[in-house]
Amino acid sequence: MKNLVLNLVALCATACAYAAPAAKPNVLFIAVDDLRPELGCYGRDHIKSPNIDALARSGIVFERAYVQQAICSPSRTAVMTGLRPDTTKVWDLVTSFRTAQPDTITLGQAFINAGYFVQGMGKIYHGKLNDEASWSVPWGTPKAEPYALAENTYAGAPKAAGEPDDEAPTTAGKKKKKAAATDSEEGGKGKGAAFESADVPDNTYTDGKTAELAVTTLGQLSKKDQPFFLAVGFAKPHLPFVAPKKYWDLYDPATIAPPANPFYPKDAPSYAIRKTNGEIYAYKGIPARTEPFSPELVRTLRHGYYAAVSYTDAQIGKVLAELDRLDLRKNTIVILWSDHGYKLGEHNAWCKHSNAENDTNSPLIISAPGMKTPGIRTKALVEFVDIYPTLADLAGVPAPAYLEGTSAKPLLDNPERPWKNAAFSQYPRSEKGGLMGYSMRTDRHRFTVWVKTSDKTQVDATELYDHQLDPQENVNLANDPAHAAEVERLMVQWRAGWQGARAAL
Repeated sequence: MKNLVLNLVALCATACAYAAPAAKPNVLFIAVDDLRPELGCYGRDHIKSPNIDALARSGIVFERAYVQQAICSPSRTAVMTGLRPDTTKVWDLVTSFRTAQPDTITLGQAFINAGYFVQGMGKIYHGKLNDEASWSVPWGTPKAEPYALAENTYAGAPKAAGEPDDEAPTTAGKKKKKAAATDSEEGGKGKGAAFESADVPDNTYTDGKTAELAVTTLGQLSKKDQPFFLAVGFAKPHLPFVAPKKYWDLYDPATIAPPANPFYPKDAPSYAIRKTNGEIYAYKGIPARTEPFSPELVRTLRHGYYAAVSYTDAQIGKVLAELDRLDLRKNTIVILWSDHGYKLGEHNAWCKHSNAENDTNSPLIISAPGMKTPGIRTKALVEFVDIYPTLADLAGVPAPAYLEGTSAKPLLDNPERPWKNAAFSQYPRSEKGGLMGYSMRTDRHRFTVWVKTSDKTQVDATELYDHQLDPQENVNLANDPAHAAEVERLMVQWRAGWQGARAAL
């Protein structure tokens, strides 16, 4: 009898931890491209993000959220399917998850099946890989020219700056796929200027138009007799770093610091981070791959990134303000996430495309009705495959049993409770006939094992970074005899994989 009473008390505590709204909650699902967790709500004050910071004060900030692969399509696919890249077979920018998993029930489909009206705009899936089955109505997104100033557009610049680059991962080494993947995002075609500051209205660029469409759509959805799931994808701060001049003016260039570690990690394998990433080299004004960036260019690029973040933050603010004006916030789950982090000269590299902390650690904020203590933070290790089951759990929506993530709903009530003991990411390389780097982030370490894609029992290299002593991941300790025991222990944990990490709950 005593055990029965204790079990009932435990069940009540779990059920009462999150007070679900009487009616089905709406969901506002905000995606941002290439956003670093370098915001006020993450304890960084050099980038101005007042609207995202305000959202954080109404919810929970996940300080250690990790993407499954630090490039657009694989990461977004993991979010929308709740499955990891090796399951969806999406490691590049051209493959649809429907090829390997045709019957997958996406996040959007799960909400549609639960009676929601699901609509999206902007960038949610990557490029032309939008999954129409995920939405209640055909996909619609506003279009705008990438530049306001004619001199910044591409006008026959030499192709050398944007030559094809296998930094855009491909599968099976197929040349046709490789070209398509390269052209879709990572270079391969000449592009315009890498940055622009123009004295123009916000709606000159795509994100301004997306915010306007989202505001209008919220008004329409508020009149429906069914709950809604509205996905709004913002394109900035993805290259090119364009934003209206007023957002550039928020920053004094003289105060913009260079990267603290503009050098390659000591003793890391040569392919761990590509020093000459393809994406940025497609733009005008960027030096050849063999030439260093000048301090002035580094400062300007970082300035442009900061301005683009503040610009998109302002657009997010407009959408949230309309949610409040319509009195919808009290019954709406708001989630903000970015598909991966970003390098701004750290490790002598730019953009994403690696297993480094800069690339795999990304912002994740959730604000939900019924939270007992909004404005909290958690250091729990969470993954982007957790987003799908978390939203389904919060909304009371049935989710497929095969999802490879874990609902983070319990963390909304107790952000310091025991959680997964690791988060997992991966990234492919073309070197040595094809490699896959499988990376594990634990409480203290990042441990990466590079294996042959043709035979995963063949280990080519390992990486070990101690975040307690080396949070920037500047020194690979894996080959240091003094850390042999640690490498062996982590190898056992790594072999247990994400299933082992989840089993630790």
